[in-house]
Amino acid sequence: MMLKLTPSAANELRRIWLESKNAKGFRLAVEAGGCAGLTYKLELLHEPLSDLSQIEVEGIPFFVSKNHQFLLEGLEIDFPTGLAARGFVFRNPQARTTCGCGTSFSV
Repeated sequence: MMLKLTPSAANELRRIWLESKNAKGFRLAVEAGGCAGLTYKLELLHEPLSDLSQIEVEGIPFFVSKNHQFLLEGLEIDFPTGLAARGFVFRNPQARTTCGCGTSFSV
């Protein structure tokens, strides 16, 4: 699975991970919801689950369900830090439509 991080996203994810002390990495998932049908879920994972595959990007471990890998293939995560926008932004080449805030999509 190919996952890309912009430098600002990598820095922010690394900071969160290192400050968490005991997290194993991040779980990256897709759930039903949002105005476009599917939404991204990014959370610290303290215990790896057996049904998740582990990948490492920029030295940061991610855990992804095999069922979600095709939905996330080529995903780029950014972390803009401007006054108008601050937070994680997901750019997914698999998405046919996205919502205005960029947190939900459909395929």
